[in-house]
Amino acid sequence: MLRIADTRTGRLAEIPPGHRHLLRICVHLPGIDAATDTTSAPAIGAAHLRAPLVGDVLARAAELHGLQAVTVLTAPDLPDERARALDRAMGALGIHPPAAVDAHDATGSPGAPADVHLFAHGTGSDTADAGDGARIDVGGVNAPIAIDLGLEGADPLAVRMLLLGHAHSVPVTVTLAALAETGRFLGHWRQQVADWAREPSRPIPADLLQRAYAALDDNLGVPAVLELLVGLARDSDVPGGAKFETFAHLDRVLGLDLAREVGRQPKETR
Repeated sequence: MLRIADTRTGRLAEIPPGHRHLLRICVHLPGIDAATDTTSAPAIGAAHLRAPLVGDVLARAAELHGLQAVTVLTAPDLPDERARALDRAMGALGIHPPAAVDAHDATGSPGAPADVHLFAHGTGSDTADAGDGARIDVGGVNAPIAIDLGLEGADPLAVRMLLLGHAHSVPVTVTLAALAETGRFLGHWRQQVADWAREPSRPIPADLLQRAYAALDDNLGVPAVLELLVGLARDSDVPGGAKFETFAHLDRVLGLDLAREVGRQPKETR
């Protein structure tokens, strides 16, 4: 059962309500040209992508429960050029494309009201009404430097991992130093996963999987899942094959392309 903290009440709400098998998500963004971070030039940056990222992880978590998820993204005054730039940036972060992008309708998803409304930082509380759906206010992103997701040699998924390392309601500061460190850590994990893939397959540790699912079900606790994986990677008592299966399975939610190096030339990282 997925439960998310409703910003309005502070209480955990079951989503989707009842026993439906479809989760409807609506992501609300401010105007793309709005100054949602400290960079001076209007651009698609981490500040615009955090709410869509939370929606993406929420949809992935729902799919682990066998649910379908439909996501709609709304933003005021979204010209075609900005919409295409937003689409490219979301793709770079591994965010599944929404079913629809609407510059006007903020009521929900196609055909029915949304079960969950995700409001990006900078989206005024009076811009849309969550109605009967749960409301989640996503923490802001402070980026003292411009984050170029198309920078040659950079891994945009390091931005994804950095943002996922914080609870979705907590503000995050993104710096080049933090991104570089996260990128190195992500690369190390990928090489470890490739190493473990060469060992005999073993079942996912049931207790760890249970704790990971419990964290995701309790207000989308992705940081706790990352910490579980950190501990698993260091645990010499767990066979490499079990580590591989666990990392690969939970990456269905994390979306970090952890199996990228599998089958490539081995690297000496240990």
